[in-house]
Amino acid sequence: MTSTPTEKRPFHPAELGTLAVMAWSGEHPDEQGDVAFLLAYPLGDGPGGAEGSSAAVRALLENTGLPVGGPVVDATTRPSFPVSLLVEAGQAVVNMPHLSAQCLVPPEWLAAVRDRGHAYFLFATRPWPQGAPGVQMSQETLSAFAGDMDMLAGAAHCLLPARSLRS
Repeated sequence: MTSTPTEKRPFHPAELGTLAVMAWSGEHPDEQGDVAFLLAYPLGDGPGGAEGSSAAVRALLENTGLPVGGPVVDATTRPSFPVSLLVEAGQAVVNMPHLSAQCLVPPEWLAAVRDRGHAYFLFATRPWPQGAPGVQMSQETLSAFAGDMDMLAGAAHCLLPARSLRS
């Protein structure tokens, strides 16, 4: 008889390096109307470099229950899911075990999340140093990273219900 190991991979938050979160809205092939997207990614500046940051993100995601490269997790139907999204005062705040990240969101993102009640959350394991916070980037640069098939295949995908302090 064989069994699947249930042991979690060791996770050390310092190995992540800098994490960034970016919000935008736009079309999605499976949806009508705009979708609110949130993308979390490491910059690759952890003590183990890009490979160490990637491995740390992978361990974090696996330990949290977000499958890397797996199906989209629909957390809108799982009230006790360990990842949550708070939308308040023009900001999105993602909370999960070991980290909390926030970013400013544009008005069109707020409208999309208000219309749908959720955001499509991607957490990339591939570092993206060009996406450093505060660096201006073009739509083409964002699209090249966010639409890259290898990045998408190595990311965790989740629908997160949007909550507010009033709800």
